[in-house]
Amino acid sequence: MYPTISYLLEDLFGINIPLPIQTFGFFVALSFIAGAYFISKEFKRKEKEGLVSKIKQKKLVGEGMTIKDWFSSIIGGFLIGFKLVEAIFDYNSLVQNPQEFILSTKGSIIGGILVALISSFTKYKEKEKTKLPKPKFIEQDVHPYQLVGNMIMIAAISGIIGAKIFASLENWGDFVKDPIGQLLSFSGLTFYGGLIFGAISVSYYAKKNGIKLLHLIDVFAPSLILAYGIGRAGCHFSGDGDWGIVASNQPEWWFLPDWMWSYNYPNNVINEGILIPGCEGKFCYQLAENVYPTPIYEIIMAGLIFLFLWSIRKKIKIPGMLFFIYLILNGIERFFIEKIRVNTKYDLLGGITQAEIISSILILIGIIGIFVLIKRKENYYQ
Repeated sequence: MYPTISYLLEDLFGINIPLPIQTFGFFVALSFIAGAYFISKEFKRKEKEGLVSKIKQKKLVGEGMTIKDWFSSIIGGFLIGFKLVEAIFDYNSLVQNPQEFILSTKGSIIGGILVALISSFTKYKEKEKTKLPKPKFIEQDVHPYQLVGNMIMIAAISGIIGAKIFASLENWGDFVKDPIGQLLSFSGLTFYGGLIFGAISVSYYAKKNGIKLLHLIDVFAPSLILAYGIGRAGCHFSGDGDWGIVASNQPEWWFLPDWMWSYNYPNNVINEGILIPGCEGKFCYQLAENVYPTPIYEIIMAGLIFLFLWSIRKKIKIPGMLFFIYLILNGIERFFIEKIRVNTKYDLLGGITQAEIISSILILIGIIGIFVLIKRKENYYQ
């Protein structure tokens, strides 16, 4: 396992480069980048086909440096310099625990003041170049694909908040024992919490910018499952606890690599299991018994669902239909993987997980959504 990217580089190239980049966080960032690429691609296609259109926005130009500009430049510059300069002189603390370092009060006041001055001066010079005797409003065209960066940022922030809230509710005992540690950790994120919070936030933003909801959710559908699969790669390679139950004996017909049937996640990031003989360092634990590597199964299934959705997206002519198909496929995938996955079960229906409840609801919503869209189309042509 590779708790940090440094472990991966050392395994691949035999060199130890201490980097403050956790493997799970790296794959989460990669999932957002990949999602943004395909979302932009779909928006461009839909605009070309006349399904979505550019919007008119008014923009104030020629305004000099405002109080808001001064405030954001000084505060933003100070925070960056405060942490950046401290990180340079205390790099080891940053590498050992990036989240704790970033969210701590440790920092360089001199570095903060210096960067704040540079930031505000640079912003001032930039504003002076375009300053007009009398600022004016101009109308400009904004294409939907140009808003993808904002959508991804909104989805990332609200999604992580939602994922943390749902993870805390799912593992309430662990949260009560160590609330700060649970909140600051990049592991322990619940996908459905992120999906729900992210969907609400992005939908609100899109509505404000005149993008129709049904086209929006269709654009996002393939990328959501792709991002999910990439995120699961982060779960597997870091060993963040998102694995299966103890694996049964490997059957004779199994033709894939042994580690795809059962795995013990050595050097996992949460230090779960037993000590690895002869290991020295921060991450020296492996599971006592081999378990099903469920993230691997989800990576494969998510990849197949993405390819399927991407291949049929141009053939579906009813807006919203692609998204409801996604909900059904995602729900089915997650519902069945829960049967062999370690998770907290609620004392309902003989034991059921949060993900099983939500995935069942998503399947139901998907079926109802498809039925409603078909009936609405039939009534339209009657």
